[in-house]
Amino acid sequence: MKSLRFCMVTTFYPPWGFGGDGIAVQNLSRALVADGHSVTVLHNVDAFRTVARDADASALPRLEKAYDDGVEVIPISTAWPLASCLQAHQTGRPASYSNAIRRVLDRGFDVIHFHNVSLMGGPGILRFGEGVKIYSAHEHWLVCGMHVLWKNGREPCAKRECIRCTLRAHRPPQLWRYTGALRRAGAHIDAFLAMSEFSRAKHREFGHPYEMLVLPTLVPDVPVLASASPHHRSYFLFSGRLEPIKGLADVIPIFMEPDTAGAADLLVAGTGTQRSELERLANGNPRIRFLGRVEPAELSPYYQHAIATIVPSVGFETLGLSTVESFRASTPVIARRIGPFPDLLDGGAGGLLFSDAAELRLALAELARDPERRRQLATHSRQKFLEHWETAAALPRYLALVERLIQMKHAAAPSRYPALPDPAAARVGLA
Repeated sequence: MKSLRFCMVTTFYPPWGFGGDGIAVQNLSRALVADGHSVTVLHNVDAFRTVARDADASALPRLEKAYDDGVEVIPISTAWPLASCLQAHQTGRPASYSNAIRRVLDRGFDVIHFHNVSLMGGPGILRFGEGVKIYSAHEHWLVCGMHVLWKNGREPCAKRECIRCTLRAHRPPQLWRYTGALRRAGAHIDAFLAMSEFSRAKHREFGHPYEMLVLPTLVPDVPVLASASPHHRSYFLFSGRLEPIKGLADVIPIFMEPDTAGAADLLVAGTGTQRSELERLANGNPRIRFLGRVEPAELSPYYQHAIATIVPSVGFETLGLSTVESFRASTPVIARRIGPFPDLLDGGAGGLLFSDAAELRLALAELARDPERRRQLATHSRQKFLEHWETAAALPRYLALVERLIQMKHAAAPSRYPALPDPAAARVGLA
């Protein structure tokens, strides 16, 4: 394939971001540059400044840096961050950002790949630019004003009560969601991508009108270097945002019990609005250590030396980046039996599932006290990573999809990517 010009459009991008969506965009962008393509990333600094008000202030100064990786990064901002973000959120259009976005997207890219565009301009931005257009659903924003199908701030959403749910979260409802704006704007997209089969099914269940393809996110492999453990005792790891939906409040009480988990510790990497509450719950227990924000490049040894990574999410994740990063380090996962995790662990390949505190205790004890069982799961986890998410496997699938979409565009075929009846074909983006 000839060298192509890509533009990634996303609300958050490292270091101006917090979650896995920005990291996923960065991983894909760097892989494309390494493969000989040109990549421009367009993202919203205003959104980061607005959301950062709820972040751990001690972590923010570390974020003020740039990367020299061959990716052209173009941040957009205004003199009124909160007002501009609110305007985009409420109108579903780029509004204050329109001119800046058009100047970039009118350059004539071969591929415009939209990611999390919630505060870039909602559905209105999907009309901008030419060339092949792809949308990756890192969250459930296409069908949920709260992005994560987390109802009333306390439970997974099984039935729509969107306005009530939004108001309870102290957010203004997005009235454009009731006008058909997303459906009309979606007609400009050539392929919608889901992160997992579970997420694709949820989008269909909640009314997303267009066919989605399941294309696993790309996570680059990293050399496994011999290193000392970052902690002086054996431990389990949690890595992620400290928010109620992540379920860590269900894990901490178990580590308060003296004989659970083989007396191993719990290391918590991440920050968020729930940090103070979780620290109070831990009550200074020396077995539970809060690391704060850990840079992605510094997480590898924490995964590598952990007995397992605990993924206790109580909501509907689209994938769970910490699961993939744990697999990359040959570390098994203990995940709640919800969302995409039963499929990711594939009947026990790569980790263990739990539904309640009793099952979690058993899983922790099993891996802490049976090194051979842990080794078997670690082998499976590494193999799954190499098959599904590692660059050598994931990038060719992505580029094959891009190539087909370009061919369809040039052949004047309908821009809508056809429904694929074969689940295996849909999973890799090929018919």
